[in-house]
Parts: sequence; C-alpha cells; structure tokens
Amino acid sequence: MNLLIKDEVLKKAEITAEELLIEIAVHLYDTERLSLGQARNLVQLDIISFQKELSKRNIFMKYGVRCCKRHCIKIF
Repeated sequence: MNLLIKDEVLKKAEITAEELLIEIAVHLYDTERLSLGQARNLVQLDIISFQKELSKRNIFMKYGVRCCKRHCIKIF
C-alpha cells in the first residue's frame, strides 16, 4: 500500500516526507502499535538512530516482561 501526501500539505506543515515518516513511526512505537524493530524498519534507521529520534521526543524504551526477566537474569 502506498500513501500519497501532497507536497503542499507537507509544505504547510513545515515538514519533509522523511520527517513525517519518522513522526509516524515514533507515534506507532509510543502507542505500542509497532515494536521497536518494526518502527525502525519502517523508517529504515539503525537501532541507535531510532533511539536518538525517540530521545529527542522524550520517549523512553518500552521493555516487556520477558525482556526484563532476561536482563535481570544476566545482571544477577
């Protein structure tokens, strides 16, 4: 599926197509509709670059119970 947004809309919103795609991916991650991997793949960013985008917006990483248990086991 393709999504077409007219240039005039982007211009009025003062945002580039790339910036809008990042905003969409970040929002979908923040609302837990996409996982971190899915969101960063949507915008074709590496993990560090996507985390920087989250940080710019004061959005924290979301860890599931399984992930936390796995990390706790490694720590202790």
